[in-house]
Amino acid sequence: MADRAGPGEAPVGATTDPRRRTFGRVALAGLATTGLTAFAGHQPMIRVPEEQLDRAGAMSVAGQELSQAEFPLAGALALVALACWGALLVTRGVVRRAVAVLAALATAGVLVVVAVGGFVQRDDARDDFVDQVGLTGAGGDRFTMELTAWFWVALAGSALALAAAVAAVRLAPWWPEMGSRYDAPAAQEPGSADAPAEERTNLDLWKSLDEGDDPTTGPVS
Repeated sequence: MADRAGPGEAPVGATTDPRRRTFGRVALAGLATTGLTAFAGHQPMIRVPEEQLDRAGAMSVAGQELSQAEFPLAGALALVALACWGALLVTRGVVRRAVAVLAALATAGVLVVVAVGGFVQRDDARDDFVDQVGLTGAGGDRFTMELTAWFWVALAGSALALAAAVAAVRLAPWWPEMGSRYDAPAAQEPGSADAPAEERTNLDLWKSLDEGDDPTTGPVS
């Protein structure tokens, strides 16, 4: 007869499930790719080539600042996804999976923003630059916007980070979790019948500290 897990226990054989061993690799990949994407998301994504600025006499500091564009929304969403990965390491159960879903949604948002900004709105960025530097007509038509290396880093990083987040959504139920002993003492019932004697003692100690008692002061004989 097959062994059955008791209430609150992991299923028999869960510790040998290969999906459990994916935790470290997926979490590391998610943190690394999302962190790289967050950094790239705050860098210039498209710009006017310097040789075009030189020919147009727009090589001033102001001209250089106007000649490149960032995608702030991509950077902000990447930071949200990075925070989700941090929370995913310390959460459990349904909450952990919900955080993984949020990380996937935020990362998908980064991918969409970067792709649309680089491939669809590049001409709009060039028109804005031409208007701001006052080079309209035939002079403005000479300008083009090129994709920077940071654009490709953000695009590739967000795609890889999205894959890691989707993997986290699928695999989170089998990943190891922090034990309840790491929860705040207030989250547990002091004196619970299910808690070991040592844990009950520790909970009583925390409770006495909350009430202002000094456990180092014993009764005077």
